[in-house]
Amino acid sequence: MLDITKSPELKDEFATPSEKVKKHVKLTEINYRRNIESDYTEKIEELDKNFDYSSNSNHYWSQPELSLLYGTPLYEEASPSQKIALNHLYWATQYNQTAATEANTVLYNQVTAGVFGNVGGYDALCKELHLETEQERHHIHAFHTIGYKTKKALLGQAAFHASSQGKFYKNDLAKRAISGHKQLFSFNWQTSPLSAYGESVLRFATNKVLLRNQAHLYSDYLKQLDNKGESIPAQTTGLLGQLAPKPLLQFFTLNCGTSPFMACLFYVTRFMANMLIKNYEYRYSVYYRDLERNGEFIPAPVAVSHNHVLDEAFHTTTSQLIAQELYKDFSKPTEYEKFLANLTIYRAQVVGLSGLSGGLPAIFRTDASFILSFYKLLQSPVFNMSSEEALEWLKKCLCQEHEGFHVTLKYHERLLTDLRRLFDPIDYLWAVNRDMRVMAKGGSISKAIENNTKAFQQFSRSVT
Repeated sequence: MLDITKSPELKDEFATPSEKVKKHVKLTEINYRRNIESDYTEKIEELDKNFDYSSNSNHYWSQPELSLLYGTPLYEEASPSQKIALNHLYWATQYNQTAATEANTVLYNQVTAGVFGNVGGYDALCKELHLETEQERHHIHAFHTIGYKTKKALLGQAAFHASSQGKFYKNDLAKRAISGHKQLFSFNWQTSPLSAYGESVLRFATNKVLLRNQAHLYSDYLKQLDNKGESIPAQTTGLLGQLAPKPLLQFFTLNCGTSPFMACLFYVTRFMANMLIKNYEYRYSVYYRDLERNGEFIPAPVAVSHNHVLDEAFHTTTSQLIAQELYKDFSKPTEYEKFLANLTIYRAQVVGLSGLSGGLPAIFRTDASFILSFYKLLQSPVFNMSSEEALEWLKKCLCQEHEGFHVTLKYHERLLTDLRRLFDPIDYLWAVNRDMRVMAKGGSISKAIENNTKAFQQFSRSVT
């Protein structure tokens, strides 16, 4: 077991945690060197800088199955131009979510690197995490740029006016009903007795009670924020940001920034996100290679996706090494740490992997969260439907079996197999997490249609 009271002396360019070089340490060194030598981020930057939607607007950006509402009755009747628009909007939608998830990575890479740096002996890993953080920032910028220009061209400026969503609800009760899926762990932190002392309570609970023996490893990144008088950071978007209200996410940040085991736990969630993205993004890379082999025009978003797949391969390797191996370098986790780790993974399954979408291929959630967006899409310049027409088509697309559900189920089965295989070596996971039982249960088309029908009935009563 690694002695975490002092850092070992460096014997070469990369420090190692013990005299015997661990396999995962050497793999990290190799991964870091190869990442430095790559130029995928630079290619993404160039594509971002020069992107013009009109130059890419007449071409598919993937095989048709990666399109909004693919396989639905509406898709079957859509015009060629509408099908291309749905293909482009799927790219913009998916990469908006990818950008949010990578914002989680930017934060927690820095938080956890501050812990690993204090442990000592993980120089190559810390350098890799710093490099990945910078790469993610460029990825996020490209996704936002291309997504914004695409949605503006197809949907108009109104698509970005969040306040306009309110006009679709008859009353506040209906609005709360539609957004109820976000309220699972809600409480009014601002008016609670802890409101004036919230962060102090979180810090005391973490450093003086729950992880008191590890407080000396508190992340240097968080120390710097503390010295500036800044709040405990927490991302409220992306997969991780949807797991709990912000105060509990701040508590998660403190735990990841104090305990080496909990720092490693973040990479289990990051690995889940890596694989969720790769599950559909790989299809863009295949499409890129087909176009390249045939000497055909390659749209810029396809090239961005292809280079992102290659860039993220380094990041996925990092996630896997930390999730499966690095945590074993440290003391066995306490019962508290194991509980919090398993609760986090369980929530990740519930939030991001517990259903099937009928309108968003390769998304494993019910469509309750997306109904308003689909409704607005059908009333946008792409389809120009009335409210009555939009509701009629929504019912056909979300509340009856069609090819789109089967396409998503295909992606679901592949991801489920991959996650089970890759989680099997992690010895502290509960069976419900190691076997991905929540995700497995969600792979039911009949259950998805049942959930969508309830959500649609609720939604249709709430809109004008």
